[in-house]
Amino acid sequence: MAAGQVEAAERGATRIADRVVAKIAAQKAREALGKVPEGGKAPHATVTVHHDRARVRVVLELGYPSDIGAQCGAVRREVARGVGSLAGMEVSEVAVHVERLHSAQAPGAKRGRIR
Repeated sequence: MAAGQVEAAERGATRIADRVVAKIAAQKAREALGKVPEGGKAPHATVTVHHDRARVRVVLELGYPSDIGAQCGAVRREVARGVGSLAGMEVSEVAVHVERLHSAQAPGAKRGRIR
């Protein structure tokens, strides 16, 4: 090979689709939470990627009562670490949106006002 030429394996670019990064983020959020509350939905994520930087928004449901701040912090850390290591991207922001709280009261218990 001539001097200054780049090896064939070194040429080109890798692009990871936003939906793939979102799938990684959602999985890492699930791992950070441990389990989905009974009757709840698994976390889902949306991602915006610009060059090698990702902005992530995670929507999740939590059990009640719980330490909401600690759980959201754990989700932020795990998502940033996971996306960074698996996709090789810098994560500039992880916004966590708690969509719903699920009560730990027994299933079938009456809810609402009783007359």
